[in-house]
Amino acid sequence: MEELRKLEQVQRTLSFMQSSDLFAASSSNNNDDANRFLANLILFLVQPCGELDMDKKCGLISQHLPNISASFLEEVSQRISQEGYHKTCIGGDILKESECDSLQSNYEEDMAIIGLDSMQRANSTFEDFCRSYFMFHGMDANSPQAIFKYLPVLSFTESYIYQLDRLNEKILNMPTDGIIVSEIRFEEFNRSQVAKLMGMFKSDPFRPLMYLLERDSLMTERIREEFRCGSEYWTLERKLCCQLMSKKEISIEDVMRAIQLKSFDYRVLNLLLYQLRQEKVISLLHNVKYILDSLTPTVKVNDLHMEFLSISELLVEISDDLFDYEDDVLENNFNIFRMFIGIYGPSIAPAMLAKCITEAEEKYNSLLKSLDPQLSLNYQIRCEEATKEGGKISGNPLGAWSIPPVIVNEESFRSNLLNSS
Repeated sequence: MEELRKLEQVQRTLSFMQSSDLFAASSSNNNDDANRFLANLILFLVQPCGELDMDKKCGLISQHLPNISASFLEEVSQRISQEGYHKTCIGGDILKESECDSLQSNYEEDMAIIGLDSMQRANSTFEDFCRSYFMFHGMDANSPQAIFKYLPVLSFTESYIYQLDRLNEKILNMPTDGIIVSEIRFEEFNRSQVAKLMGMFKSDPFRPLMYLLERDSLMTERIREEFRCGSEYWTLERKLCCQLMSKKEISIEDVMRAIQLKSFDYRVLNLLLYQLRQEKVISLLHNVKYILDSLTPTVKVNDLHMEFLSISELLVEISDDLFDYEDDVLENNFNIFRMFIGIYGPSIAPAMLAKCITEAEEKYNSLLKSLDPQLSLNYQIRCEEATKEGGKISGNPLGAWSIPPVIVNEESFRSNLLNSS
Protein backbone atom coordinates (compact mmCIF):
# COMPACT_ATOMS: atom_id res chain seq x y z
CA MET A 1 0.00 0.00 0.00
CA GLU A 2 2.82 2.40 0.83
CA GLU A 3 4.50 1.82 -2.56
CA LEU A 4 1.20 2.38 -4.38
CA ARG A 5 0.68 5.62 -2.47
CA LYS A 6 4.15 6.86 -3.44
CA LEU A 7 3.57 5.91 -7.08
CA GLU A 8 0.29 7.82 -7.07
CA GLN A 9 2.04 10.91 -5.67
CA VAL A 10 4.68 10.74 -8.41
CA GLN A 11 2.02 10.46 -11.11
CA ARG A 12 0.08 13.44 -9.73
CA THR A 13 3.28 15.47 -9.58
CA LEU A 14 4.13 14.56 -13.18
CA SER A 15 0.67 15.70 -14.31
CA PHE A 16 1.08 18.99 -12.46
CA MET A 17 4.56 19.50 -13.97
CA GLN A 18 3.14 19.01 -17.46
CA SER A 19 0.39 21.56 -16.87
CA SER A 20 3.01 24.00 -15.50
CA ASP A 21 5.38 23.65 -18.49
CA LEU A 22 7.98 21.81 -16.41
CA PHE A 23 7.39 18.65 -18.35
CA ALA A 24 9.61 17.60 -21.28
CA ALA A 25 7.62 17.20 -24.48
CA SER A 26 9.66 14.31 -25.87
CA SER A 27 8.79 10.75 -24.89
CA SER A 28 12.36 9.44 -25.07
CA ASN A 29 13.66 7.30 -22.23
CA ASN A 30 16.11 10.01 -21.14
CA ASN A 31 13.37 12.61 -20.84
CA ASP A 32 11.14 10.14 -18.99
CA ASP A 33 13.93 9.56 -16.48
CA ALA A 34 14.49 13.30 -16.19
CA ASN A 35 10.80 13.93 -15.53
CA ARG A 36 10.69 11.24 -12.83
CA PHE A 37 13.81 12.68 -11.24
CA LEU A 38 12.27 16.17 -11.15
CA ALA A 39 9.00 14.78 -9.78
CA ASN A 40 10.79 12.98 -6.95
CA LEU A 41 12.87 16.09 -6.23
CA ILE A 42 9.73 18.23 -5.99
CA LEU A 43 8.05 15.70 -3.71
CA PHE A 44 11.12 15.73 -1.48
CA LEU A 45 11.16 19.52 -1.30
CA VAL A 46 7.52 19.77 -0.21
CA GLN A 47 8.00 17.32 2.65
CA PRO A 48 7.97 18.93 6.14
CA CYS A 49 11.41 19.47 7.61
CA GLY A 50 11.41 20.98 11.08
CA GLU A 51 10.60 24.71 10.95
CA LEU A 52 11.73 25.26 7.36
CA ASP A 53 9.07 26.84 5.14
CA MET A 54 9.07 26.84 1.34
CA ASP A 55 10.93 30.18 1.08
CA LYS A 56 13.76 28.95 3.32
CA LYS A 57 14.03 25.71 1.37
CA CYS A 58 14.29 27.62 -1.93
CA GLY A 59 16.88 29.92 -0.37
CA LEU A 60 19.01 26.97 0.76
CA ILE A 61 18.83 25.43 -2.70
CA SER A 62 19.85 28.70 -4.39
CA GLN A 63 22.72 29.13 -1.95
CA HIS A 64 24.20 25.63 -2.08
CA LEU A 65 23.23 24.21 -5.47
CA PRO A 66 26.24 25.79 -7.29
CA ASN A 67 28.54 23.80 -4.98
CA ILE A 68 26.84 20.47 -5.70
CA SER A 69 28.70 19.29 -8.79
CA ALA A 70 28.49 15.98 -10.64
CA SER A 71 31.80 14.89 -9.12
CA PHE A 72 30.52 15.73 -5.63
CA LEU A 73 27.38 13.60 -6.20
CA GLU A 74 29.48 10.73 -7.57
CA GLU A 75 31.65 10.81 -4.44
CA VAL A 76 28.57 10.77 -2.19
CA SER A 77 27.13 7.84 -4.16
CA GLN A 78 30.40 5.96 -3.84
CA ARG A 79 30.54 6.42 -0.09
CA ILE A 80 26.94 5.29 0.37
CA SER A 81 27.49 2.15 -1.70
CA GLN A 82 30.60 1.30 0.34
CA GLU A 83 28.63 1.48 3.56
CA GLY A 84 25.90 -0.68 2.10
CA TYR A 85 22.95 1.30 3.36
CA HIS A 86 21.91 4.69 4.71
CA LYS A 87 22.60 4.93 8.42
CA THR A 88 20.73 6.38 11.34
CA CYS A 89 22.74 6.57 14.55
CA ILE A 90 21.23 5.64 17.89
CA GLY A 91 23.59 5.55 20.85
CA GLY A 92 26.58 5.21 18.54
CA ASP A 93 25.06 2.16 16.80
CA ILE A 94 23.58 1.65 13.34
CA LEU A 95 19.96 1.06 12.43
CA LYS A 96 18.66 0.72 8.90
CA GLU A 97 16.06 3.38 8.15
CA SER A 98 14.13 0.84 6.10
CA GLU A 99 13.85 -1.40 9.17
CA CYS A 100 12.30 1.37 11.25
CA ASP A 101 10.00 2.51 8.46
CA SER A 102 8.75 -0.98 7.64
CA LEU A 103 8.22 -1.90 11.27
CA GLN A 104 6.43 1.35 12.06
CA SER A 105 4.07 1.05 9.11
CA ASN A 106 3.57 -2.64 9.90
CA TYR A 107 2.61 -1.78 13.48
CA GLU A 108 0.36 1.12 12.56
CA GLU A 109 -1.50 -0.89 9.92
CA ASP A 110 -1.68 -4.12 11.97
CA MET A 111 0.11 -5.95 9.19
CA ALA A 112 2.87 -8.39 10.08
CA ILE A 113 5.84 -7.71 7.79
CA ILE A 114 9.40 -8.97 8.00
CA GLY A 115 12.57 -7.99 6.16
CA LEU A 116 15.01 -10.27 4.35
CA ASP A 117 17.75 -9.25 6.78
CA SER A 118 15.67 -10.47 9.73
CA MET A 119 14.97 -13.78 7.98
CA GLN A 120 18.67 -14.31 7.30
CA ARG A 121 19.66 -13.51 10.86
CA ALA A 122 16.92 -15.70 12.35
CA ASN A 123 17.79 -18.65 10.13
CA SER A 124 20.38 -20.19 12.48
CA THR A 125 17.90 -20.09 15.38
CA PHE A 126 15.22 -21.71 13.24
CA GLU A 127 17.66 -24.44 12.15
CA ASP A 128 18.58 -25.12 15.78
CA PHE A 129 14.90 -25.33 16.69
CA CYS A 130 14.23 -27.92 13.98
CA ARG A 131 17.23 -30.05 14.96
CA SER A 132 16.64 -29.80 18.73
CA TYR A 133 12.85 -29.75 19.09
CA PHE A 134 11.44 -31.81 16.23
CA MET A 135 12.46 -34.99 18.06
CA PHE A 136 10.04 -34.07 20.86
CA HIS A 137 7.24 -34.26 18.28
CA GLY A 138 8.36 -37.56 16.80
CA MET A 139 9.53 -35.73 13.68
CA ASP A 140 12.71 -36.16 11.66
CA ALA A 141 14.66 -32.91 11.30
CA ASN A 142 16.56 -34.46 8.37
CA SER A 143 13.36 -34.87 6.38
CA PRO A 144 12.75 -32.01 3.91
CA GLN A 145 9.04 -32.84 3.91
CA ALA A 146 8.81 -32.39 7.69
CA ILE A 147 10.63 -29.07 7.61
CA PHE A 148 8.99 -27.50 4.58
CA LYS A 149 5.50 -28.50 5.70
CA TYR A 150 5.75 -26.12 8.67
CA LEU A 151 8.46 -23.79 7.39
CA PRO A 152 6.28 -20.79 6.39
CA VAL A 153 4.60 -20.28 9.77
CA LEU A 154 7.57 -21.17 11.99
CA SER A 155 10.19 -19.27 10.01
CA PHE A 156 7.98 -16.20 9.62
CA THR A 157 7.23 -16.16 13.35
CA GLU A 158 10.88 -16.45 14.38
CA SER A 159 11.93 -13.79 11.87
CA TYR A 160 9.26 -11.40 13.14
CA ILE A 161 10.36 -11.93 16.75
CA TYR A 162 14.01 -11.52 15.77
CA GLN A 163 13.16 -8.27 13.97
CA LEU A 164 11.54 -6.88 17.10
CA ASP A 165 14.37 -8.11 19.31
CA ARG A 166 16.99 -6.45 17.12
CA LEU A 167 15.17 -3.14 17.18
CA ASN A 168 14.77 -3.38 20.93
CA GLU A 169 18.53 -3.80 21.27
CA LYS A 170 19.04 -0.67 19.19
CA ILE A 171 17.05 1.44 21.63
CA LEU A 172 18.53 -0.02 24.82
CA ASN A 173 20.44 3.19 25.42
CA MET A 174 17.37 5.39 25.15
CA PRO A 175 15.49 6.82 28.18
CA THR A 176 13.09 4.18 29.49
CA ASP A 177 11.06 3.69 32.64
CA GLY A 178 12.32 6.99 34.00
CA ILE A 179 15.97 5.96 33.64
CA ILE A 180 18.16 8.23 31.53
CA VAL A 181 21.66 7.21 30.50
CA SER A 182 23.22 10.63 30.04
CA GLU A 183 26.47 9.25 28.64
CA ILE A 184 24.73 7.93 25.54
CA ARG A 185 23.92 10.53 22.90
CA PHE A 186 21.86 10.18 19.74
CA GLU A 187 21.09 12.37 16.73
CA GLU A 188 18.36 14.99 17.27
CA PHE A 189 16.64 14.23 13.98
CA ASN A 190 15.98 10.66 15.13
CA ARG A 191 14.08 11.45 18.35
CA SER A 192 10.67 11.17 16.72
CA GLN A 193 11.50 7.82 15.15
CA VAL A 194 12.83 6.41 18.41
CA ALA A 195 9.79 7.71 20.32
CA LYS A 196 7.49 5.78 17.99
CA LEU A 197 9.50 2.60 18.44
CA MET A 198 9.50 3.02 22.21
CA GLY A 199 5.72 3.51 22.17
CA MET A 200 5.32 0.34 20.16
CA PHE A 201 7.42 -1.75 22.56
CA LYS A 202 5.57 -0.37 25.57
CA SER A 203 2.13 -1.24 24.17
CA ASP A 204 1.72 -4.42 22.13
CA PRO A 205 4.55 -5.21 19.70
CA PHE A 206 3.15 -8.66 18.85
CA ARG A 207 -0.32 -7.50 17.86
CA PRO A 208 0.16 -7.80 14.05
CA LEU A 209 1.70 -11.28 14.41
CA MET A 210 -1.08 -12.45 16.73
CA TYR A 211 -3.72 -11.25 14.26
CA LEU A 212 -2.03 -13.35 11.60
CA LEU A 213 -1.94 -16.47 13.80
CA GLU A 214 -5.54 -15.95 14.92
CA ARG A 215 -6.64 -15.72 11.30
CA ASP A 216 -5.15 -19.18 10.69
CA SER A 217 -6.64 -20.58 13.94
CA LEU A 218 -3.18 -21.15 15.42
CA MET A 219 -3.36 -18.82 18.42
CA THR A 220 -3.80 -20.32 21.89
CA GLU A 221 -3.77 -18.78 25.35
CA ARG A 222 -0.37 -20.38 26.06
CA ILE A 223 1.12 -18.80 22.94
CA ARG A 224 -0.44 -15.47 23.90
CA GLU A 225 1.16 -15.80 27.34
CA GLU A 226 4.58 -16.41 25.78
CA PHE A 227 4.16 -13.23 23.73
CA ARG A 228 3.42 -11.41 26.97
CA CYS A 229 6.62 -12.94 28.35
CA GLY A 230 8.51 -11.60 25.35
CA SER A 231 7.23 -8.09 25.95
CA GLU A 232 8.13 -8.39 29.63
CA TYR A 233 11.63 -9.59 28.74
CA TRP A 234 12.29 -6.61 26.48
CA THR A 235 11.04 -4.23 29.17
CA LEU A 236 13.33 -5.85 31.73
CA GLU A 237 16.24 -5.84 29.28
CA ARG A 238 15.94 -2.10 28.72
CA LYS A 239 15.49 -1.42 32.41
CA LEU A 240 18.39 -3.58 33.59
CA CYS A 241 20.86 -2.38 30.96
CA CYS A 242 20.05 1.25 31.73
CA GLN A 243 20.42 0.60 35.46
CA LEU A 244 23.78 -1.04 34.88
CA MET A 245 25.03 1.79 32.67
CA SER A 246 23.91 4.42 35.15
CA LYS A 247 25.33 2.40 38.09
CA LYS A 248 21.97 2.07 39.82
CA GLU A 249 20.90 -0.80 42.04
CA ILE A 250 19.89 -3.97 40.18
CA SER A 251 17.39 -6.53 41.45
CA ILE A 252 18.49 -10.18 41.33
CA GLU A 253 14.81 -11.11 40.98
CA ASP A 254 14.61 -9.01 37.80
CA VAL A 255 17.77 -10.61 36.43
CA MET A 256 16.60 -14.18 37.04
CA ARG A 257 13.18 -13.37 35.64
CA ALA A 258 14.77 -11.92 32.49
CA ILE A 259 17.07 -14.88 31.84
CA GLN A 260 14.14 -17.28 32.26
CA LEU A 261 12.02 -15.26 29.82
CA LYS A 262 14.77 -14.83 27.24
CA SER A 263 14.02 -18.04 25.28
CA PHE A 264 10.34 -17.23 24.86
CA ASP A 265 10.72 -17.48 21.08
CA TYR A 266 11.62 -21.18 21.28
CA ARG A 267 8.55 -21.81 23.42
CA VAL A 268 6.37 -19.93 20.93
CA LEU A 269 7.70 -22.06 18.07
CA ASN A 270 7.25 -25.25 20.09
CA LEU A 271 3.65 -24.43 20.98
CA LEU A 272 2.97 -23.43 17.37
CA LEU A 273 4.26 -26.78 16.20
CA TYR A 274 1.73 -28.51 18.45
CA GLN A 275 -0.99 -26.42 16.81
CA LEU A 276 0.27 -27.13 13.31
CA ARG A 277 0.37 -30.86 14.00
CA GLN A 278 -3.17 -30.68 15.37
CA GLU A 279 -4.30 -29.12 12.10
CA LYS A 280 -2.90 -32.16 10.29
CA VAL A 281 -4.81 -34.59 12.53
CA ILE A 282 -8.09 -32.74 12.01
CA SER A 283 -7.51 -32.60 8.26
CA LEU A 284 -6.95 -36.38 8.09
CA LEU A 285 -10.10 -37.08 10.06
CA HIS A 286 -12.19 -34.93 7.75
CA ASN A 287 -10.97 -36.96 4.80
CA VAL A 288 -12.37 -40.27 6.09
CA LYS A 289 -15.91 -41.28 5.17
CA TYR A 290 -17.31 -41.04 8.68
CA ILE A 291 -16.33 -39.32 11.92
CA LEU A 292 -17.50 -40.39 15.34
CA ASP A 293 -19.27 -37.53 17.08
CA SER A 294 -17.57 -38.37 20.39
CA LEU A 295 -14.09 -38.10 18.87
CA THR A 296 -12.31 -34.77 19.46
CA PRO A 297 -8.88 -34.96 17.77
CA THR A 298 -6.18 -33.06 19.61
CA VAL A 299 -2.43 -33.05 19.89
CA LYS A 300 -1.88 -32.20 23.54
CA VAL A 301 1.06 -30.18 24.73
CA ASN A 302 3.45 -32.42 26.65
CA ASP A 303 4.06 -30.52 29.88
CA LEU A 304 7.02 -32.70 30.89
CA HIS A 305 8.74 -31.91 27.59
CA MET A 306 7.97 -28.20 27.98
CA GLU A 307 9.39 -28.16 31.52
CA PHE A 308 12.54 -30.03 30.50
CA LEU A 309 13.12 -27.81 27.48
CA SER A 310 12.56 -24.72 29.62
CA ILE A 311 15.43 -25.61 32.00
CA SER A 312 17.56 -26.62 29.01
CA GLU A 313 16.85 -23.22 27.43
CA LEU A 314 17.97 -21.52 30.64
CA LEU A 315 21.32 -23.33 30.57
CA VAL A 316 21.79 -22.54 26.89
CA GLU A 317 21.05 -18.85 27.49
CA ILE A 318 23.63 -18.73 30.30
CA SER A 319 26.08 -20.51 28.00
CA ASP A 320 25.49 -17.99 25.22
CA ASP A 321 25.87 -15.08 27.63
CA LEU A 322 29.25 -16.38 28.80
CA PHE A 323 30.37 -16.94 25.21
CA ASP A 324 29.16 -13.47 24.10
CA TYR A 325 30.17 -11.64 27.27
CA GLU A 326 32.62 -9.17 25.71
CA ASP A 327 30.31 -8.43 22.76
CA ASP A 328 27.39 -7.80 25.11
CA VAL A 329 29.51 -5.42 27.21
CA LEU A 330 30.49 -3.53 24.08
CA GLU A 331 26.91 -3.27 22.79
CA ASN A 332 25.22 -2.86 26.20
CA ASN A 333 23.08 -5.98 25.77
CA PHE A 334 21.46 -7.96 28.55
CA ASN A 335 23.90 -10.58 29.83
CA ILE A 336 23.46 -12.51 33.05
CA PHE A 337 27.19 -12.37 33.90
CA ARG A 338 27.18 -8.58 33.44
CA MET A 339 24.21 -8.32 35.77
CA PHE A 340 25.74 -10.60 38.42
CA ILE A 341 28.88 -8.43 38.40
CA GLY A 342 26.70 -5.35 38.82
CA ILE A 343 24.89 -6.94 41.78
CA TYR A 344 27.62 -8.89 43.61
CA GLY A 345 30.80 -7.19 42.43
CA PRO A 346 33.65 -8.61 40.30
CA SER A 347 35.11 -10.88 43.00
CA ILE A 348 31.92 -12.67 44.12
CA ALA A 349 29.93 -12.69 40.85
CA PRO A 350 31.66 -15.75 39.26
CA ALA A 351 30.95 -17.91 42.33
CA MET A 352 27.31 -16.78 42.49
CA LEU A 353 26.81 -17.54 38.82
CA ALA A 354 28.44 -20.95 39.26
CA LYS A 355 25.96 -21.68 42.05
CA CYS A 356 23.07 -20.66 39.77
CA ILE A 357 24.39 -22.98 37.03
CA THR A 358 24.76 -25.90 39.46
CA GLU A 359 21.15 -25.57 40.64
CA ALA A 360 19.89 -25.44 37.07
CA GLU A 361 21.96 -28.47 36.06
CA GLU A 362 20.58 -30.50 38.98
CA LYS A 363 17.04 -29.80 37.81
CA TYR A 364 18.03 -30.52 34.21
CA ASN A 365 19.51 -33.93 35.10
CA SER A 366 16.46 -34.84 37.17
CA LEU A 367 14.06 -34.06 34.32
CA LEU A 368 16.35 -35.73 31.77
CA LYS A 369 15.87 -39.04 33.61
CA SER A 370 12.09 -38.64 33.29
CA LEU A 371 12.22 -38.57 29.48
CA ASP A 372 11.85 -41.58 27.24
CA PRO A 373 15.34 -43.19 27.15
CA GLN A 374 15.69 -42.91 23.38
CA LEU A 375 14.53 -39.29 23.37
CA SER A 376 16.94 -38.53 26.22
CA LEU A 377 19.83 -40.06 24.27
CA ASN A 378 18.92 -38.24 21.04
CA TYR A 379 18.74 -34.90 22.83
CA GLN A 380 22.12 -35.40 24.53
CA ILE A 381 23.66 -36.22 21.15
CA ARG A 382 22.11 -33.05 19.71
CA CYS A 383 23.57 -30.98 22.59
CA GLU A 384 27.04 -32.34 21.85
CA GLU A 385 26.63 -31.54 18.14
CA ALA A 386 25.47 -27.99 18.88
CA THR A 387 28.43 -27.36 21.18
CA LYS A 388 30.96 -28.55 18.59
CA GLU A 389 29.30 -26.58 15.79
CA GLY A 390 29.22 -23.41 17.89
CA GLY A 391 32.89 -23.70 18.83
CA LYS A 392 32.03 -23.31 22.50
CA ILE A 393 33.84 -24.85 25.41
CA SER A 394 31.19 -23.89 27.96
CA GLY A 395 27.50 -24.00 28.56
CA ASN A 396 26.53 -27.34 27.07
CA PRO A 397 24.46 -29.11 29.73
CA LEU A 398 26.67 -32.15 29.10
CA GLY A 399 29.99 -30.34 29.02
CA ALA A 400 32.31 -28.18 31.11
CA TRP A 401 31.75 -24.53 31.97
CA SER A 402 34.26 -21.73 31.59
CA ILE A 403 33.51 -18.31 33.07
CA PRO A 404 35.38 -15.54 31.21
CA PRO A 405 37.60 -12.94 32.92
CA VAL A 406 35.62 -10.16 34.56
CA ILE A 407 35.59 -6.74 32.87
CA VAL A 408 35.78 -4.49 35.91
CA ASN A 409 35.45 -1.17 34.08
CA GLU A 410 33.02 -1.57 31.17
CA GLU A 411 33.26 2.06 30.10
CA SER A 412 37.04 1.86 29.78
CA PHE A 413 36.74 -1.47 27.93
CA ARG A 414 34.39 0.05 25.35
CA SER A 415 36.53 3.12 24.93
CA ASN A 416 39.75 1.15 24.43
CA LEU A 417 38.15 -1.26 21.98
CA LEU A 418 36.50 1.49 19.93
CA ASN A 419 39.73 3.52 19.85
CA SER A 420 41.73 0.53 18.65
CA SER A 421 39.11 -0.08 15.94
